[in-house]
Amino acid sequence: MLDPSDSLDLATLKTRYRAGTFKPVDLVTGLLDRIAARGDDKVWIHLLPRDEILGMAEAVSRRGAEGKRLFGVPFAIKDNIDLAGHPTTAGCPDYRYVAQASAPVVAALIEAGAIPIGKTNLDQFATGLVGTRSPYGACRNAFNGDFISGGSSSGSAIAVAGGLASFSLGTDTAGSGRVPAAFGNIVGLKPTRGLLSNTGVVPACRSLDCVSIFALTADDAHDVLAVTMGYDAADPFSRVRPPGAGRRVPREVRGCCFGVPGSAQLEFFGNDEGRRLFDEMLGLVKRLGGRVVEIDFTPFREAALLLYEGPWLAERYAAIREFIERQPASLFPVTHQIIAAGGKPSAVEAFEAYYRLKALRRKAEQTWDRIDVLMTPTAGRPYRVAEVLADPMSLNANLGYYTNFMNLFDLAALAVRAGIQGDGLPFGVTLSAPAFQEDALCSLGAALHRAQGLTLGALGHPMPAPAAEPPVPPRPTVEPGTVRVAVCGAHMSGLPLNHQLTERGGRLVRAGHTAPIYRMFSLTNFAPIRPGLIRAEPGRAIAIEVWELPAERFGGFVDGIPGPLGIGTVELDSGEKIRGFLCEPFAIAGAEDISDLGSWRRYLEQRQ
Repeated sequence: MLDPSDSLDLATLKTRYRAGTFKPVDLVTGLLDRIAARGDDKVWIHLLPRDEILGMAEAVSRRGAEGKRLFGVPFAIKDNIDLAGHPTTAGCPDYRYVAQASAPVVAALIEAGAIPIGKTNLDQFATGLVGTRSPYGACRNAFNGDFISGGSSSGSAIAVAGGLASFSLGTDTAGSGRVPAAFGNIVGLKPTRGLLSNTGVVPACRSLDCVSIFALTADDAHDVLAVTMGYDAADPFSRVRPPGAGRRVPREVRGCCFGVPGSAQLEFFGNDEGRRLFDEMLGLVKRLGGRVVEIDFTPFREAALLLYEGPWLAERYAAIREFIERQPASLFPVTHQIIAAGGKPSAVEAFEAYYRLKALRRKAEQTWDRIDVLMTPTAGRPYRVAEVLADPMSLNANLGYYTNFMNLFDLAALAVRAGIQGDGLPFGVTLSAPAFQEDALCSLGAALHRAQGLTLGALGHPMPAPAAEPPVPPRPTVEPGTVRVAVCGAHMSGLPLNHQLTERGGRLVRAGHTAPIYRMFSLTNFAPIRPGLIRAEPGRAIAIEVWELPAERFGGFVDGIPGPLGIGTVELDSGEKIRGFLCEPFAIAGAEDISDLGSWRRYLEQRQ
């Protein structure tokens, strides 16, 4: 049987199932007892009937564990995601309907052997980061009930933090899958937009919405991601992860470059304990061999303001336009105030904001030439429920300081634990990177968790033994009759010598980085100036582009390369070794070392 203190992390459950300690029906029986013992904790909007849950557990046992990655694992579902035969409310009783089919992400989990327990509470229509905007009651922090749980995926986070589910599904448009994770001492994975299907999900902002994952460990979140991600032709926003796209970010802290907002741009809203724990996390990264550099957070912050202070509110209005116009009184007062404002922006304002966003994204893209991962606090501080009820708008905005830009900038993100404050409340940080870097983020998050020795959720369980590293995606196939070459200077896209590749039929395969074992110098003694890349320690990951040339034209390309440059073997951050530009060592004598910029483009911009 399940003891009241037993952990529900996936590694522990798998071990017990293999040992025959208990069966899925034993697990869910004990789990339902746990839920009943908590009483009306506002976590659930709809619990599945006991007989139905036990019946599913028995069916899972009959089918067996073979091929079932989530065999007998209990999970919770945010109540804006459909489960066949059960109600979906999106936190609004009058909006309630009974789903005819499960959302594809839910169906995939059930097929993998997972057992749904119920539908969880949320900020109504997924609008808010606080967890107090629900007619079903305000969710309370799992560590101290005077404080908020975070939202909008409040019930989903508490279900995991409180040991009521092994993992749960949330949604994340502005931070709803990350802020509650930070306040619950758990992991919150916000995948790349479109990586998980949004079919069967009540939309908030359709172009930005993501189904998110709450789990006790980063390894658990990765396991759930592997089951749920996949292209869905019925979802017009669904995307396919390109081959090799997930190899941009290193999977180990050592050698990885972490960008952090400049000290003047860090905001903790008066929470000195949060500042202390964030500084301690930076120290941990350095001790593990990572590098920390300050970045300009301005474009990220300005983009974040567009989400609620710009015409993107119109998407929230469009999502429930018929309902809000027909039954405005059915909405929670604060929710109505926010969403109703979305009916006001004009088409002109929408285009102006879109152009502004594109300009900010272009500026922010330069940051990724210097760093591998951005690390920020997940939220500067938790607030008391009473504080939020007294000032629901500005405090909610504070919670989005580090989260609202993520989907606008098409980033992947992982909220991870970063310690416990002196007042007993948890604090968290978020790792983010360009689209499709979820595997690497989970690896980095798992390493940081183990190094801290933190407990799981609110029940104090220790970290399980390290799981196997997430599988590395297969390398893209090289086209027959072609040669791949890594370029780091004037041959890159848009730079003066790029034509030497394109006129020979060259094709850009991808942008990326070298392994962190190189240094780059500006060879100003040569005309025109050019970068010189050499292998040296301590090294740095340098921005490159991988191009593919017809083999019969590669020799002519090499013949045109002037000294002191030449073609050698360059190791990429994925471990792949290909042809690439290297420099003869004599040429760097007296040359400027520009390795910390990490990019020739960045260097050229500074010279200008």
